[in-house]
Amino acid sequence: MTNDSSENNILEVCPHCGHKLSPWQQVLLRVDRTLTCKYCWYRIILDKFEPSPEKSKEKEEKKNNEGK
Repeated sequence: MTNDSSENNILEVCPHCGHKLSPWQQVLLRVDRTLTCKYCWYRIILDKFEPSPEKSKEKEEKKNNEGK
C-alpha cells in the first residue's frame, strides 16, 4: 500500500503472485481500477464503491447534524 494515507490505497504488488507492480502499473490501477498482472495473468479489480474511512465519518456527522 502507499505510504501516504490521504491517497487511495493502491497495491504495490500483485496479490496473487507477489510481483512488484511498476509505478506505471500503479497509476493505471489507480485510474482504471483494474489491471492484469503481466507475470501471472491475475486480474486485479479494485472495488470502486469501497467507502473510505474519511467519507464514512463525514456521512455520520451529516446525519447527526440533520437530526438536531
